[in-house]
Amino acid sequence: MILTPLRIAAVSALALLAASAAEARDAAGLTLTPAPAKAVRAEGSFKLSAATRIHVAKGDVEAKGVALQLADLIARSRGFKPAVVEGVPAAGAAAIVMTRDGPAGEAYKLDISPTTVTIAAAKRAGLFYGATSLWQLATPDTAKGPIAIPAAAIEDAPRFAWRGLMVDSARHFQSIDTLKSVLDAMAVHKLNTFHWHLVDDQGWRLEIKKYPKLTQVAAWRLDPGAASKGPKYGGFYTQDQVRDLVAYAAARNITIVPEIETPGHALAPIVAYPQLGTAPPDASKMGDWGVFPWLYNTDDATFAFLDDVLNEVMDLFPSTFIHVGGDEAIKDQWKASPRIQAKIRELGLKDEHALQSWFIQRVGQSLDKRGRRLIGWDEILEGGLAPNASVMSWRGIDGAIAAAKQGHDTVLSPQPMLYLDNGQSLSPDEPTGRLRVASLKDVYGFDPAPAQLSPEERKHILGVQANVWTEHMQTDERMELMAFPRAVALAERGWTPETGVNWDDFARRMPAEMARLKVLGVSANSVPFEPQPALSESEGGKVKLAFSNSLGIGDIRYTVDGKAPTPTSGAYAGALDLPAGTVVKARAFVDGQALSRERTVTLDPAALLTRTSGQLKGCTDKVTLRMIDDAPAAFDKRAMFTVDILNPCWIWQGADLSKGALLTARVGQLPFNFQVGKDRDKIPLRAPATPEGELEVRLGCDGERIAAIPLGRAARNPQVSTITGRLPAHPGKVDLCLSFTAKSVDPYWVIDRVTLKPAP
Repeated sequence: MILTPLRIAAVSALALLAASAAEARDAAGLTLTPAPAKAVRAEGSFKLSAATRIHVAKGDVEAKGVALQLADLIARSRGFKPAVVEGVPAAGAAAIVMTRDGPAGEAYKLDISPTTVTIAAAKRAGLFYGATSLWQLATPDTAKGPIAIPAAAIEDAPRFAWRGLMVDSARHFQSIDTLKSVLDAMAVHKLNTFHWHLVDDQGWRLEIKKYPKLTQVAAWRLDPGAASKGPKYGGFYTQDQVRDLVAYAAARNITIVPEIETPGHALAPIVAYPQLGTAPPDASKMGDWGVFPWLYNTDDATFAFLDDVLNEVMDLFPSTFIHVGGDEAIKDQWKASPRIQAKIRELGLKDEHALQSWFIQRVGQSLDKRGRRLIGWDEILEGGLAPNASVMSWRGIDGAIAAAKQGHDTVLSPQPMLYLDNGQSLSPDEPTGRLRVASLKDVYGFDPAPAQLSPEERKHILGVQANVWTEHMQTDERMELMAFPRAVALAERGWTPETGVNWDDFARRMPAEMARLKVLGVSANSVPFEPQPALSESEGGKVKLAFSNSLGIGDIRYTVDGKAPTPTSGAYAGALDLPAGTVVKARAFVDGQALSRERTVTLDPAALLTRTSGQLKGCTDKVTLRMIDDAPAAFDKRAMFTVDILNPCWIWQGADLSKGALLTARVGQLPFNFQVGKDRDKIPLRAPATPEGELEVRLGCDGERIAAIPLGRAARNPQVSTITGRLPAHPGKVDLCLSFTAKSVDPYWVIDRVTLKPAP
């Protein structure tokens, strides 16, 4: 892949953008994602079956390779594998033909008629993308067997050259098989850059032959809490595994860009080789999350280490760009080090920010010698950049704007909308992660070409990327659930011309997209599409049930007779008043196709008396996370908690204490493994009255304390425990504030769920 500034297409994509409104209507019904630059529907369809042959020119090895990949994809989705044949098809034979008589670069033409499918592209990348488009049209669902593909004429080319997804393998480690599945899903959606975050404070994941302790020591950590009694967590990728993955990606037109963090996020390598650090390392902190103070020092030996590492990295990864991090480098250790301060004076630099700029440029010299280009997070702008350095803008879009105005190439990757550790909805059924929402619609709504830039400055926009930071994604499945389907929305914004962006049309294609991801074996999060139930009291012994769909995609259909909902079941139009005990099943549909999982809700009045931590209101929203318990060992047995880690406090709004109440709470304790600097000292602590502490209940967070329920034996249980206490009567409905007393913030107590029953 040749990365050029803002390559709208290798051919003149401006011509493709001229597709008329009539042509857009003609293309209605195609389920291609990303939406193509130009598509015109035609009469009839092409029948794809086991008898279909894929033809390539004799001796065209690249085309034959793509043809075999297409045949494999069809086998996965339809259950049969077309044969690949060298030479032209016989007259009148229904065939798929690949030809080099087409546009250059990643662009392609796809012509589908009742007798022939032609994929035309000058380059292998274009042939591959034409093939994946054909596969998508052949895979609108998970059905097997022959299929009629709508006749159409498609001309397509990308808007941006860099269409990326980053996966963090440092915080939590993924298997090679999982990463290959992610690459498969990226490829069929025309994402072409896999940014691989291999190094961080929590672990070093890449085998470096010259420095074996990086994998013997730095690849392993002892997680805190209950996990500290178990084996160390970790893993690494051998160089043979990396070569295999790089080749696997290249065959799918994906470039892997490795990231080796400098000068910060360096605790793991400094634990392995303490002489690299500015201050002595603390290996016990490798299981923490947050921003760490450990930085590389500026000794010649440290740069020799980094040069050696980067040379082995470049031997493994042929990418034009090498990512060197540069973010969140807290300068406290540099400020406190006489050797570092002497270095700043020796170099005639202004301060530690200028030293980081010098450090990054010094690292970049190794890349320059081998014809590679440096890219780093937008902090590398501070203090000045080398002329050929590129910037990945994550702190909003300001970094990208500043870089482009200074003449540097840039990739837009801003939080929060493209940080996929943020939740996809507010549903308590979401996976672990940050509670701030970056929904599918938010990702789709991000335009990678800021209006603040002139047309000339926009030429420095290489493209767009979403990032999957895995602090709270302990399993491969959770990583995939957080990445997909939002990565599909990103793919469309990176590929489809701005004039072709249409949320409603994208939403219409989501059932097909979820089906394709299932075919590829990738877990995709359907929670944001699902009917989310909310129960409330009604009159006459009934229960009121309201459904919501955070994205508003499709129609909610429901049944009350125990049968599974279908597209013809009753349409949900508003809150339902139903007798207690009714079992309601609901599902979302788009144009008659199921989009979500089926939800089953039993209208039990007792359910109104219980709220989970995700249903309670947080007292504050400083750093609110959806966390998983640290025990037992089996992840699927662990409780989930929603908590603001800087103020663990919850509110039950509108509690009826007219007769008093019996409060039952399921509570747990978690290690406070967060590097939050001085914010740790601001976490509220109330002195306990008993050795183990209490759950305090107040009338409002600044109001009277009406109960203090001892934690007792719960303090000795690493799993969830149940505690119970009585609340006195109080007139009217009140907001109950729930928090814990404690001597320190570690461990901190959390609520799983609370039940309030009227006192007998």
